[in-house]
Amino acid sequence: MSAEATNPATPGPITPGAHRRRGRPRIDLRRIGWAALLGPTAGNRLPDAIGHVVEAHRAHHPEASLEPLRRAYVLAESSHRGQMRKSGEPYITHPLAVTLILAELGAETTTLTASLLHDTVEDTEVTLDQVRTEFGEDVAYLVDGVTKLEKVDYGAAAEPETFRKMLVATGNDVRVMSIKLADRLHNMRTLGVMRPEKQARIAKVTRDVLIPLAERLGVQALKTELEDLVFAILHPEECAETRELVAANDARRSDPLAEIAEDARAVLKDAGIAAEVLIRPRHFVSVHRVRRKRGTLRGADFGRLLVLVGEDADCYGVLGELHTCFTPVVSEFKDFIAVPKFNLYQSLHTAVSRGDGEVAEVLIRTHQMHKVAEAGVVALGNPYAPPADEQTDSVGERADPTRPGWLSRLLDWQEAAPDADTFWSTLREDLAQDREITVFRPDGGTLGLPAGASCVDAAYAQYGEDAHACIGARVNGRLATLSTVLRDGDTVQLLMGQDPASEPSRDWLDHARTPAARIAIRRWLTTHPATSPPEPDDRRAPDSVPRTPQGVPAGRLTEANAVVDQPGATVRLAGCCTPVPPDAVTAFAVRGGVVTVHRAECHGVVRMKSVGRAEVGVHWGDTTQCRVSLIAESFSRPHLLADLTEAIALESVAVISATVEPPTQGRVRHTYTLQLPDATTLPGLMRAMRNIAGVYDVSRAQHPAQTTS
Repeated sequence: MSAEATNPATPGPITPGAHRRRGRPRIDLRRIGWAALLGPTAGNRLPDAIGHVVEAHRAHHPEASLEPLRRAYVLAESSHRGQMRKSGEPYITHPLAVTLILAELGAETTTLTASLLHDTVEDTEVTLDQVRTEFGEDVAYLVDGVTKLEKVDYGAAAEPETFRKMLVATGNDVRVMSIKLADRLHNMRTLGVMRPEKQARIAKVTRDVLIPLAERLGVQALKTELEDLVFAILHPEECAETRELVAANDARRSDPLAEIAEDARAVLKDAGIAAEVLIRPRHFVSVHRVRRKRGTLRGADFGRLLVLVGEDADCYGVLGELHTCFTPVVSEFKDFIAVPKFNLYQSLHTAVSRGDGEVAEVLIRTHQMHKVAEAGVVALGNPYAPPADEQTDSVGERADPTRPGWLSRLLDWQEAAPDADTFWSTLREDLAQDREITVFRPDGGTLGLPAGASCVDAAYAQYGEDAHACIGARVNGRLATLSTVLRDGDTVQLLMGQDPASEPSRDWLDHARTPAARIAIRRWLTTHPATSPPEPDDRRAPDSVPRTPQGVPAGRLTEANAVVDQPGATVRLAGCCTPVPPDAVTAFAVRGGVVTVHRAECHGVVRMKSVGRAEVGVHWGDTTQCRVSLIAESFSRPHLLADLTEAIALESVAVISATVEPPTQGRVRHTYTLQLPDATTLPGLMRAMRNIAGVYDVSRAQHPAQTTS
């Protein structure tokens, strides 16, 4: 069965400061379970066992129809009848508990109906077609989305492939993941009778996959409890120590946070701002993190103040009053209202101190922002309803993130993951990147990327595998290397080469942070291995791999169409001198059936002859396209690289790769590998580059050109 057994001796979720919270008492699921089997359900009366679900649901949706819940419960109870959890409760307690979790978060009726049925297709004789017939396509889709794949069919790949299936389903309906998160929360709450090694395995998957997904979907209420439950299993000693610290703080006679809260209430009352000031205790993991960061904890470190107001403008009014009457800690201020987080979260964060040095962190938000901050996507209600049916208060003025950027990126790269192991390891790595930035394109569009992403990541996010042809970027108007790490709010213009044979560099893997970029680069490198190790006289950039396209005769190279007198050979222009028509050339056979073509006056020709390399006849073909390396030497000045690149572009020449050496004594050396449409354009190109202010020489490369993209 999909749900883990419960342990009656295991306490409920570990919630520090729980005595300060107001709300429903913890529900006795054992009693509910037996009521589900024995309680009266005459006629159309709602079964007693789901009374708590109905109460929680009506608190958020007073007009909701309860008939689907009644029918779903009857089907779930009858199909699970006779199944017991390992601790002895009737199995129906599990779907009831999962549904109650979602109801308290404000989930709408369709989600709750699917939650009651979420294990029926997996664990009973109920079929998906039956669910579809009785409850509709939406409920069937949600139930199918959380149904596990059989280990009989998938073996060890069952778990990762189940998550892959679930994420794909989430891409079409985020409610799938809402049900899965609530399902995992109840299983984690009731994990006590499992073997320690199984507890640890489930806790690690929860830590690596489910908790980051809860964060990305904004469901903080589930995320924080999952963190504490994982903390208790994987770090029992540190958890016990943290529990003792919290208990000791709760036993103190004075509570500095409560005193600061009273002062804040008085300040806001005097200012005429209607606000509710609450103490929000930190959960155990948060206390542990603060302790590791600050060392000794003070009384106000065990919680934060939460100020709830009616309107957005009141948030800033509260901020002004608190900063006027207390001493603000400027470094702690963050405005997530003007710039919301990618997971819907909106709030003002600040910290204030009083005369004795106690510092209190403060969260300021509207009641609607608080609802979304706690429940995330669950607070959207039905995000897929037609506009006429949408609730006006579902997400306030925020756009509906039914397909957030991080999820779109995940769905894109998962299609390219070749096997379950790659998908599983890459998913964990991707989800470990816990902060997102937004960068802007010149056309006004945006790209969502994980913090630490580079221009390489931006290229693959925007162009997919066409990003193999990227040759550089402008960041905030200035030329930048592809390895440049981007910051939130940067404007990125990606410079794309025109050469259809462009290829990614292996070095790009060192700068790629997103799975989409890494998978695309690795896939290209795997399918285009180098034909032979580079020779000493023929050293090329690590991102230059020779190819012979289909339809081109053997022994002919498309860049310059050099034809050699050795049938079947792969022709390569020497990187040390990059010959172009009408240069006088000679050629030499090297290892792997490769023939390299050199300019006659190249220094490498002397070395090749000295080691006994036999010359091979070569002549230029009819095509005049060619590739050449040029060295521009200049005095260092601002915007020089931009001016040179613009001069090259005006000559209709494509930049294949470029490198700029560090300035020395006020001088700088640029090396370009260029694709010319016609060799006759080379003199004019070199003149145009020499005419750039500060450039005192442009010459053909006469040494191994170490170029980088």
